[in-house]
Amino acid sequence: MTRTMQVSDSMVIKADAAGLWEQIADPTQMARWSPENTGASTRTTAGPLQTGDVFEGTNRRGPATWVTECVVTESVPGKRFAFTVRRIGPRTPSIEGPNASWAYEFEDLGEATRVTESWTDDRRSWPDWLAWVFDHIVTRGRSFADFQRLNIRQTLTAMKDDVEKR
Repeated sequence: MTRTMQVSDSMVIKADAAGLWEQIADPTQMARWSPENTGASTRTTAGPLQTGDVFEGTNRRGPATWVTECVVTESVPGKRFAFTVRRIGPRTPSIEGPNASWAYEFEDLGEATRVTESWTDDRRSWPDWLAWVFDHIVTRGRSFADFQRLNIRQTLTAMKDDVEKR
């Protein structure tokens, strides 16, 4: 019952890498594509965030809502944007501890960009059996890896549809 600690998926989007990075590195944009994220606020000015910047994300899965506090761990224009969730809570991000990390990589293909989204389970101190029980309750029967694999595919598909229609 060893759990999968990371999942990724990629999609080619007809847009330039710098423009895609600029949108994804601004977490207030993510609600346009994510099946769970409903918004974000930053402590800095609007636009792409830099390494060390902090933002809060609001999320919904069915009737459950929660808020996360995230810190940007890497921000390289046109190449990579990554962050880690360091606090989470139902109304405010009050529970501190390793949760998950997200990364977006951009590969310039000329007239398009391959975007790779990755999720990493940072709950390394959790025993596998406890993670299995928790995951199956909050995802209605799946592991977080399987659940996030579906979310990533939905996010990338919505991003592609949104960006290419503009």
